[in-house]
Amino acid sequence: MPLSILRDIPLFAELNDEELTKLAGCLQTKEYKKDSTVVSETDEGSTLFIINKGQVKISRTSESKKEVILAILGEGDFFGEMSLLDGLTRSANVITIKDSELFLLRREDFLVLTEKNPQIAVGLLKELAFRLRKSDAQIKSLSLFDAAGRVATALIQIAEDTGTIKDGVVRIQNLPSQQDLANIAGTSRETISRVLNAFIADKLIKKSKGSLFINNYEKFKRRFS
Repeated sequence: MPLSILRDIPLFAELNDEELTKLAGCLQTKEYKKDSTVVSETDEGSTLFIINKGQVKISRTSESKKEVILAILGEGDFFGEMSLLDGLTRSANVITIKDSELFLLRREDFLVLTEKNPQIAVGLLKELAFRLRKSDAQIKSLSLFDAAGRVATALIQIAEDTGTIKDGVVRIQNLPSQQDLANIAGTSRETISRVLNAFIADKLIKKSKGSLFINNYEKFKRRFS
């Protein structure tokens, strides 16, 4: 495994080559086809997953059996850190939305690694704080915003997770399905279609060659925050 792959993962960016080599020796690699369940809510777990290739969605199931998507993660992201830290059951479902290759790190190896390299724990805390802020924004969207605000917040969340920015315009490749967008925004697929068309008519976004572009991203965020 090339060390550059691990070095590009923010959680391990501060490790030197010797430490990265030791880490690589602890990792298992596993491939998953699209729409595969990686972990299920309430499963026992003691493994950290790192996405080397592909994309996954993090979701929970409501009492009415409706899927609520909490996040979409791509290359370099990780999940499973909560049960890895506390040894308790998983808190969400993780399903691949593209063919994916994941690195698996066992809890006991992670704890040894963080004991010797405290900066990893600091990086993990920063990431957890970031995710908590995103969850707060999603709760605010679901409770306070109208349909346009909910859809806009979902697009901003995906842009922050997987988008790329150039000259103030964010490009989202492989936009999730309209049903997945509805499950993020807490609305219906029909509402997603209607709001996206309205955004296009207002020149807030555009679609081209399978990608969605958010024009003047900073202005878009200010409008819907």
